[in-house]
Amino acid sequence: MRHVGRGDRWSAQIVAEKLTEPLDPRTVTGGKPPAGGDNATGWLHDGVCALIDAVTETGADTPVWTFLGLRPAAWWIRRRLHETAVHRADAALALGAEFTIAPAMAADAITEYLERVMIRAAENDPTQDGGPLREGQSLHLHATDAGVGAEGEWTIFGREAGIEFEHGHGQATVALRGPARDLLLATVRRGSAADLGLEIYGDQALWDTWLARTPF
Repeated sequence: MRHVGRGDRWSAQIVAEKLTEPLDPRTVTGGKPPAGGDNATGWLHDGVCALIDAVTETGADTPVWTFLGLRPAAWWIRRRLHETAVHRADAALALGAEFTIAPAMAADAITEYLERVMIRAAENDPTQDGGPLREGQSLHLHATDAGVGAEGEWTIFGREAGIEFEHGHGQATVALRGPARDLLLATVRRGSAADLGLEIYGDQALWDTWLARTPF
């Protein structure tokens, strides 16, 4: 709870102050939840409101610092939305409760994750082995939910300079198929493909390598 609530306030302060350099999370205003848990839910919700208000007041297109370089202020809303969704899954899994998420939102969370992985992969030295996919290798994810369309399919390619991905159906070295929710949980390592009931085709070892070499 502290991680999520402080993260919302951290990004809100970055946006509100139009920072172009990183902010130390330990210095975030109001970054600690109330002692003893009193009013904790309100504290959590206030962080979300602070971010939305900051983006509104600063301007959605105003460039601010992110860990991927300068991005429009509104970038932080999407980032925090999907960060919170994954940690909501953590809470549900810890309690043995059901985790539900709209298929379209789960699909966008996967897309946002891949966008970040692609940028970070491009920053690594391409001459060094150890990337998530090597040149010529590919990974396909296929969400089976009704209505998600091409936005619910991803083909990720290993390139000399990193990775690239595109939406739509395609052949790949390894493919996973199932609901967008389960594909998201598998991608962020909240459950194995087998435990989540995902269908997997092709070189499963490549999927294991992808998980080992992408951010948590």
